[in-house]
Amino acid sequence: MDRADLELVTAIRDRGSLAGAAAALDVVPSVVTKRLGALETRLGQRLFDRTTRRLSATAEGETVCLHAQSLLQGFAALENELGERQNELAGSIRLAATFGFGRRWLGPALASFQARHPALQIQVQLTEQLPELGAEGYDGAVWLWPVQRRHAGNWVTRRIARNQRVLAAAPAYLERRGRPADLAALATHDCLVARENGGEAGERDATLWSLRNARDGSIARVRVRGPLTSNSGELVRDWCLAGHGIMLRSLWDIAPQLAAGELVRVLPQLAMPDADIQWIAPWRPKTPRRVRLLIDFLVEQFRNEPWKPTARQRI
Repeated sequence: MDRADLELVTAIRDRGSLAGAAAALDVVPSVVTKRLGALETRLGQRLFDRTTRRLSATAEGETVCLHAQSLLQGFAALENELGERQNELAGSIRLAATFGFGRRWLGPALASFQARHPALQIQVQLTEQLPELGAEGYDGAVWLWPVQRRHAGNWVTRRIARNQRVLAAAPAYLERRGRPADLAALATHDCLVARENGGEAGERDATLWSLRNARDGSIARVRVRGPLTSNSGELVRDWCLAGHGIMLRSLWDIAPQLAAGELVRVLPQLAMPDADIQWIAPWRPKTPRRVRLLIDFLVEQFRNEPWKPTARQRI
């Protein structure tokens, strides 16, 4: 079997049909049919069972596909390593990232990095659920939530930038309801809850907010309620801008509104911990040079926390 045969069987398995494989390989379906028949004849094994309604791999076909995938990954790794021995970065980087940060901050940074290295290809999958990075072929993820305990031993992490989730409200809401004097007073306010990344544990009609006091480092907790809840942080931000309540939101997301006075900080000495932006990746004995340089670039790009409000805006 040569490389073209390996690509053929994996394309058929991944696309689930000969027509789909033909589209993936940019050939007409008859070519796929002919090549598959020749390969099965040469091997003396039937690799796929084909009917008018479905196609499925035989046991022998599954074995061939499993080894084909491994061999093709080896080819790609070899080509990338040889490419990286040249001065110009080459190859591909596949990333996952959360929707909001990915669009607003990561996307422009990646475009800038790729412009510096035109031979590099970068693919970003925006998602609110962290994928199985190694199993799904990702080089890493730029993520906002802590690594789940079951992954902690298999993944490596590096902080890209500090970030805080802070309390904020529109001036119109605070004029109508007044500013909460302390954390406990939040329980009497309309609080807007974003249940992202799978939601939050606890009661359906109340959400527990844990906040750190910047003055002494202590952690305080309060159960909050409100008439509006969503799994979309952007929708919650829109509600807050419209004066419907108080929200807990990352500084990177609301920096423009704070700067413009459309939102103001509430209880500014309080912020939610564990909101830093992190690089998360499956452990590997050697990280490709192109990935290492990208991580360093992102750390430098966000070192000064460009979303951080000025002293005047924090008042």
